[in-house]
Amino acid sequence: MKEYFRSRPVLAWALYDWANSAFATTVMAGFFPVFFRQYWSLGADPTESTARLGFANGIAGLVVALLAPFLGALADRSGRRKRWLLAWTALGVLGTAGLYFAARGDWLLAALLYCLGTMGFNGGMVFYDSLLPIIARAQDYDRVSAYGYALGYVGGGLLFLVNVLMVLRPGWFGLASPGAAVHVAFLMVAIWWAAFSVPLMLGVRETAASATAGGAAPGGTLADGWRELMRTLREARRQRALWLFLVAYWLYIDGVNTVIKMAVDFGMAIGLPSSGLLGALLLTQFVAFPAALVFGWIGARTGPKPAILAGIAVYTGITVWAIFLDSVAEFYAMAVVVGLVQGGVQSLSRSFYGRFVPAGKSAEYYGFYNMIGKFATVLGPLLIGVTAAVTGNSRSAIASIAILFVAGGALLWRVQAQPAGSSA
Repeated sequence: MKEYFRSRPVLAWALYDWANSAFATTVMAGFFPVFFRQYWSLGADPTESTARLGFANGIAGLVVALLAPFLGALADRSGRRKRWLLAWTALGVLGTAGLYFAARGDWLLAALLYCLGTMGFNGGMVFYDSLLPIIARAQDYDRVSAYGYALGYVGGGLLFLVNVLMVLRPGWFGLASPGAAVHVAFLMVAIWWAAFSVPLMLGVRETAASATAGGAAPGGTLADGWRELMRTLREARRQRALWLFLVAYWLYIDGVNTVIKMAVDFGMAIGLPSSGLLGALLLTQFVAFPAALVFGWIGARTGPKPAILAGIAVYTGITVWAIFLDSVAEFYAMAVVVGLVQGGVQSLSRSFYGRFVPAGKSAEYYGFYNMIGKFATVLGPLLIGVTAAVTGNSRSAIASIAILFVAGGALLWRVQAQPAGSSA
């Protein structure tokens, strides 16, 4: 593993995960849900605020999911991944920085800026992932990818720790109030994201040869890429195990993503103090990294499928537990449990999928996998938003995502695993 720390392109690439993870922790999972309820939705019913946040997350995810086939086409065919990554990063950075200027009660502007930031985050990941075959050999994909994953947990967690201290002790940082600290935290995330994206832009060399074989001229990349994507989809549908896995993954990873995005808002809705909720989220961030390594060790001995199913079962139990949760101590316990399975489910899903990828088609098939991942940001938030609006109960809303875990787990149970390294 030491060779990757010394490789400039790999380190530059992995630092982008360090960069954009600050948005996922400080903004998406941490401060935005709290500030959206207490500051931008001031005076609104808690259930209405939950519904607004659910719809905002769902709409942002849906937009990127609909664009994902075209984004994947550009990544696979044009060889201009860095240019498009820069464009989506700029959108995310500007949307995040804009939150600094959103005034009290202006929930619509805050939701719009948050949607832009989320779109920049999700859209940029399509191009970020597509750079992996350029900076690493195929046999090193898992280790290099895990390196980026690890830096993401650490980088996002470190800035979030500073931001939490700013909110809890604003005077230490020369800030007038916790509210002012949150505003500054959004601006810091934008700066952090932009600054740590620079190494990738300078340290990863992309040439015309990095486009896929047979790549078309820039003007024809969308059409060529779309045809390639449709061909991959037809191939996947003929491979029953692969198709079952992708549908299962779409369902259960949407539940995972929803827990990440909506957990703090749920805690606020049932009356738990924001300081305790943010501390629990920070705890999850640092528990998840070593737990993911342990999950990898277990998966190597039992196979990834049983380990993923165990993680899904834990997530299902968590959503049921949420119905009865009523204290900060319980929320901290839940945060630890989430941290124990979050990284494992994500990382083992990626490695399990690799068992179905035909030799020589990893970039194409992983591009399709990423597209499915982008769709997995829609169902959960919309399900929570609709349930909260219909029932008027935040506990029922968060518990509703158990449907995604049960359905995804049931389908995954039917997937016949293949030996590592075999093709579909």
